[in-house]
Amino acid sequence: MKYKLVVFDFDGTLADSFPFFLKTVNELADEYKFKKMDMKEVESLRGYDAMQLMNYLGLPLWKVPIVANGFRRKMAEKIEEISLFAGVENMLQVLSNRGIILSLITSNSYDNVCKVLNPNNMGLMFEHQCGTSLFGKRSKLKNILRKSKIDSSKAIYIGDEIRDLTSAKAENIPFGAVSWGYTRMDTLLTHSPSEVFYCVDEIIEKIL
Repeated sequence: MKYKLVVFDFDGTLADSFPFFLKTVNELADEYKFKKMDMKEVESLRGYDAMQLMNYLGLPLWKVPIVANGFRRKMAEKIEEISLFAGVENMLQVLSNRGIILSLITSNSYDNVCKVLNPNNMGLMFEHQCGTSLFGKRSKLKNILRKSKIDSSKAIYIGDEIRDLTSAKAENIPFGAVSWGYTRMDTLLTHSPSEVFYCVDEIIEKIL
């Protein structure tokens, strides 16, 4: 088996939350006083990394945790609008049944994740690191590797953003890029991910 440990990002990887983000970001801009996103530029902005997007929005680093809390709060108020991507539930069950260790790292809150993922799927996770800071995923990956006692070469981090990819590479963990998330696949490909997934079922095929 190629991988023994699979660590997932949540938003844009397991959960289809990008439409909610687009609907909410300009509400947050009014509330926290940063530049609104021009919806005509969305496809271009999907090629930005997190720091480039912050610069575009005029959002200083110190304000990011405050805005992130606002986003989590708004999602909690309308959590019924967020669903898993088609096939995710089956994919998680298949991998778990085959003995793959599953884990999760996300900036989102535990309550939001649990409501979308549901307690049964949450129960499949060996470790779930929720409420992670924007650039804090590397340390969480390191913690999961240590607790699982899996060598980094036998683990894979699956996500949809450049910050996910750079966190994985910093810990010498292969990265799997998904095509259905926040960042465009052509942008992710320029960073040479170890695996590329164009549909959820491909995760099963390539992991097993």
